[in-house]
Order: sequence, then C-alpha cells, then structure tokens
Amino acid sequence: MGDARRAARTAWWHRWREWAPLVALTVAVLLGGAFWLAGRGRVADALWAATTLAALLVTLRWLVQSLRHRRIGVDVIATLALVSALLIGEYLAGAVVALMLGTGHTLEAYAQRRATRDLHALLARAPRSARRRTPDGGVQAIDVDQVREDDRLLVGPGEVVPVDGVAEDAATLDESVVTGESRPVDHRAGDRLASGAVNAGAAFGLRAAGTAAESTYAGIVRMAAQANAGKAPMVRVADKYAAAFVPFTLALAGLAWGLSGQFVRAVAVLVVATPCPLLLATPIAIVSGLSRTARRGVLVRDGGSLELLGRAGTLLVDKTGTLTAGRPEAAEVVTAPGGDRDELLRLAASVEQLSPHVLAAAIVRAAGERGLKLVVPRDVTEEPGRGVSGRVDGRLVQVGQYGGSLPDWAARERQRAELDGLSTVWVSLDGGLAGVVLLRDPVRPDARHTVRRLRRAGFARLIMLTGDRREIAEQVAQLVGADDVVARCSPEEKVARVRAESGRAVTVMVGDGVNDAPALATAGVGVALGATGATAAADVADAVLSVDRLDRLADAVEIARHSRRIAVQSAAAGMGLAVLAMIAAALGLLPPVAGAFLQEGIDVAVILNALRALGGGLRTRPLAPDTHQMVNRAVAEHGGLRDVLAQLRDTADAIAQRADGATDVDRVRSVHRRLIEEVLPHETEEEQRVYPALAATGGEGATAALDRTHAEIRRLVGRVGAHVNQTSGGRLRGDQVPDLLATLYGLDAVLRLHLSQEEEDLFAAATAGAPAGPAKG
Repeated sequence: MGDARRAARTAWWHRWREWAPLVALTVAVLLGGAFWLAGRGRVADALWAATTLAALLVTLRWLVQSLRHRRIGVDVIATLALVSALLIGEYLAGAVVALMLGTGHTLEAYAQRRATRDLHALLARAPRSARRRTPDGGVQAIDVDQVREDDRLLVGPGEVVPVDGVAEDAATLDESVVTGESRPVDHRAGDRLASGAVNAGAAFGLRAAGTAAESTYAGIVRMAAQANAGKAPMVRVADKYAAAFVPFTLALAGLAWGLSGQFVRAVAVLVVATPCPLLLATPIAIVSGLSRTARRGVLVRDGGSLELLGRAGTLLVDKTGTLTAGRPEAAEVVTAPGGDRDELLRLAASVEQLSPHVLAAAIVRAAGERGLKLVVPRDVTEEPGRGVSGRVDGRLVQVGQYGGSLPDWAARERQRAELDGLSTVWVSLDGGLAGVVLLRDPVRPDARHTVRRLRRAGFARLIMLTGDRREIAEQVAQLVGADDVVARCSPEEKVARVRAESGRAVTVMVGDGVNDAPALATAGVGVALGATGATAAADVADAVLSVDRLDRLADAVEIARHSRRIAVQSAAAGMGLAVLAMIAAALGLLPPVAGAFLQEGIDVAVILNALRALGGGLRTRPLAPDTHQMVNRAVAEHGGLRDVLAQLRDTADAIAQRADGATDVDRVRSVHRRLIEEVLPHETEEEQRVYPALAATGGEGATAALDRTHAEIRRLVGRVGAHVNQTSGGRLRGDQVPDLLATLYGLDAVLRLHLSQEEEDLFAAATAGAPAGPAKG
C-alpha cells in the first residue's frame, strides 16, 4: 500500500507540474483584469508585463532549442510578438499571447508525456546466468559474463541458451525469438546453436563458441539500440507550415511598418500571427487520436508516431505470432485403419503431460478441448530429438518421431503434411504405428480481413517477413494477400529490407519477437503485439497492440489518418483566418489588443473543430452486445464441427481404398447422422439469428454469399442421405461408390472452405464491431 501511495503521489505531482504553468498564466491574466476593472491600471500592467516577460523567457529557450536542431519553427513569431508587445507597452496583448502559447504547449506536453521508449525490457530478457560443468563432473552456476570460449555448459529444459555454441547432445529448441521460426527445431550433436533460443526439450550440453558480448542475442540488443537512437526526430505539422508562414509573417510586418511608419502595426501583425491554431489544433487532434486508439487496444507512444501512422504507405509484417497464432495447435488426428481417433489422442496426451516440448503442449491442449480424461503415465522417458514414451493403462505409448518404414496410410499423411506445411507427431502403441497428430501454426482468423482494411486505409504494399521456410511462407502470404514475401529472414535482413522500403514510402513494421526489435526500431512506425508477452519488441516499438488482435492495427491506422486530416484541416483553416486578420492589422484596422482577442476567438473555433477527432474515421459499425456474444459463440462452435470434418474425410478415404467398391455402410450412416445432428442445426442457427443481426449492421453483402453456401451444404448432405437409403445389407453397391465419393469429398471441401470464410467474416465482425473499450485478447 505504501508503494501504491508513493506512486499515486508521484503521478499526481507530474500531472500538476505539467498543468501548473497554464494555470498560473490563466490566473495572472484574470487577476490583471480584476485590477484593471478596479481602477488600478498600473498594477494590472505590471502583472501583465510580468506574464509576458515570463512567457518570453520560455519562448527564447524554445527558439534556442530549434536553432540547435537547425530548424526555424513557429516559435520565432511568438518570440517577436512578445518582445514587440513589451517594447510598445501592449502588456495585455502580450499576456493573452502568453496564455495562448501556454495552452498549446501544455496540450502538446500532455501528448508527449506518453513517450516512454527505452530498451529496458529487451535487456531484461537477455540471458543473465549459465550453468558451467566443472572438471570433477559437477555443475556451477555463474554469471553469463563469466562464460569463456570452450566452456562446457548445461542448458536445462525451458532455459535460454546463454551464449552461441556447439551442441554436445541432441537438442530441441524454440528459436522463434531469434529466427522467427514458429516450430521447434531439432538439432543434432555438433550443430551450431544461437543464444536467445529456448530449450524446448530435455537438458543438453553446450560448448561455448564465445562470450556473451559476442553472442547473437547481444547483437540483436545492440542493433535495436543503434536503430532506435538513429531515428530522426518527428517534424511537427506546425513546423511544416512554419517553413512558409514565418517568412510571410515577417515580410508583412516589415512592410506594414515601412509603409505606414507605425511600429504598432507590425506588432499587431505579429500578435495576430501568433500561430496558436497550429500549436493548439495539432496536439488536440493528435491527443484525441491517441486516446481513441488506446480505447481500441492500441497504445501509440507519441503524437509524432500517430502522424506517421496516418500517412504510411508500406506495411512490413512478421509472420509468426502476427499473421499466424504463433503457437502450434492440433489440426487433425489421423489413425491407422480401424483406429479410434479420440482414444489415440487421449493416450498420446497422457504421455505428453510431463514433456516440456511445445508440441507436447499443443497435443495436451487438443485433448483438453475435446474433453478427454487424461491419466498419469508410468515409466516415462524422453529422448531428445526423438520423443517421449511411457505406459498408459498398461499400454506402451511412444510419441514423437518414427524411425521405421511407413505403411501406405502413414506415407500418404506425411506427404499431405508436407504439402500443407504441417508438423507430424507419430504415435505408436505397443511398438506398432497407430496414428499421427498433425500440427499447424494457424493463420489468424482476422488476418486477411485486416489486410483488406489496411489496403483500404491507404497501404499500397504489404510485405511479409519470416524466418520460416519459403513453402510455408508462400502459403500464408497467399492466404492473407501479401504482395511479397521474404523467407528465412534473419534480423539483419529484416532491418535491411525495412531500410530499403523506407526509401520509397513511410513504413510500418509489425512484429512480436526479440528478433523483430531491430526492424521495429528502424521502421517509420514500429508496431508490436504486446499481448503475446513480447516485451522486447514492445519497448522499441512506436505502438503496441495491448490486445491479441491484428485487426486493431487497421482501427489505429484509420483513426490516425482521421486525426491527422482534422489536424491539418484545423491548422489550415485557423491560419487562413489568421492571414486575413494579419492583413487587417497591417492596414491599421486591428490594434494589438483587439488582434490578440480575435486570435483567441480563432483558437476557440480551431479547438472545436479539432475536437471532432474524438469521433469518426472508423469504417466499422459497432455490434449490439447480444449480437457480439452470438457471433463469438458461433465461431467457438466451429471446433466441434471440424471433428465432424475429420470423420467425413476418414469415411471417404476408407471407401476409396476398397478396390471392390464394397464397404460397411455404417461409417457413412454415422457421419451422415453427425451432419444432420451437429452441422445442419449450426447452419440453421446462423441463418436465423447470426446473419440477420450482422445484416442489420451493414454486413448483408457478406452474409448473402455464406447463405448460398449453406444451401449447397444441405444439398450435399441430402445426397449422402440418399445413398444411405439406397443401400441394403450393410454394403454399398459398386455403382454408388463414384458418386458417393464425389459427394463426400465435395462436401469436405465445401465445408472446410465455408468454415474458413465464416470464421474470417464472423471473427472480423466480432472484433471490429466489439463494444467500446479494449477487448480481452
């Protein structure tokens, strides 16, 4: 509680210090007005003059800072206006100018207070200790900086490889933080290993190839630091206008003084020209955008990053954990002919419960999703790089690689896995191959929809970067609609590609791992998926997705473009009115005090317009809470439907493998019953409730196509039922087989495509139209 109170007091002090100057200026101007109304003009002038002088000292400091950066900004006009007001005794005009400046810079400071970029968490994730083997066979814990070349180290399960080295034993590593490879990589003894990878298998020996400072992970940290430090400071929208506005103002003020011989006209021009529309409109619109993106689950570091996000043209995206889920999941369980899929998965998951391997976690998770009851295995052993074995219910269960020759059914599944980019985990029972679990790193359901939205928002190019194999990368790129793909991409290559694209357009880089940190820091706007726990990437990024949803980036881009458009619009309109007032002042029609109050009126109009950034810009319409829950429930039910799909495919395969055209019709009858009892009611529920609710919020076009697919699914299910009714004696006639196979395989293809499309559209609707406030990832 004491720490919480101290933190609260510190936060309060920072907020007060930020707003105190504006409060003091406001009190000074109002107090001077009170003295003036009370007939004490000299006291009022003294108070206003002191206010003007205090503001002048601050603007002089701003001006010096601008000159140090070799930039002439709008602060020049403000400084000249304050100096001129003091010289001719227009103290009230000077005080009003000071108040306007204080308001603008306080709002801007509020926006910049959000900037907290550093590399602290990246450094915190670096390996700090190692376990070194001693000559007497023991193990000694040491600081990682004490590791020397040729030291023999021990890396335990779940530990980070502390330094680059050579494996002394077989090892299974999760290298996603270094290479972006989504699947664990099996290494043999003698393979070169990179620091920063996580041991996803059993303990193994490592011979150090160098010190920690020379390691791969340390290089990534240095690259991120250099790229982050070398990024050019953001030029404010106000300063862009200043390049033309400052010379124009000075020329007009000089011309008014020279032609009239009255210095007061020049002062009036400078007072009216004080660029508060720029200093107010921009931060208000940008802060509004920052607030809105935060409510959508996107934390943008500062106003400059939001401005850049609003005019970005090229998007570079890391695949693993960004376009894909970033963790393996069971795509399908296939058994040997006559096997029981659920029983095979239950036995495999029971053994895998004790394994630290990431693929083991996926198998256990799949069993849990199916509600299978696991048991504690006995005599469990794990061989690194080979798998785990143990006894479950008296049976010897082996899960992992398979070294023998594969039967025909297994060879077909291996070939299909290679074509689909799936990992294979073989399951043997009592020494015989019994089945295989196919694992995948699935594409996020919202990825393709998000890519389309980002293109509509203004991105002309989308490039996918990944450490995965080209075959897998190209499949994902085709699914999401990327323009280009760079496979087997190292952190150095990612940085080089980002720099190359930055020469053509403002770039946005999206990633979630340590290996992405240098590229995120190099890009115009680096965006990290912070919900996945990738704090290293988050701390060098300009924006962080605090929810595990890529579609929120599209929201942020739309909000950023909307906010920037309003900021530019407000600034342009305000400056246009200011120019008219400047001309009137130059002609002697507007004295300094009147000009100062007129400028304040312009500021009010600009602020009201800038506040429009608090709404609008998003292309999505919110769903009602009950519709949102309904859509989420429909998507969740798809897991059970995919189990029906697996049985449907198995049934078709079993029929196709019977050369004589005869088989037990009970399998067809069973899958048909599940289609009738599980699939069709789900489709009917969607048609009657989900689709109409989405159509009411503008999604009628998409649901019409899905509705048509439902009709085709019903037709094919009815055709399967017709074949069942035509059988007799528990056997299929030979003339039925060709059409039945075409129907089963066709239904399998249509259902798989339909579920994928439906998940994409429904998930997009659920996330994009979620109720206000950050959704739970």
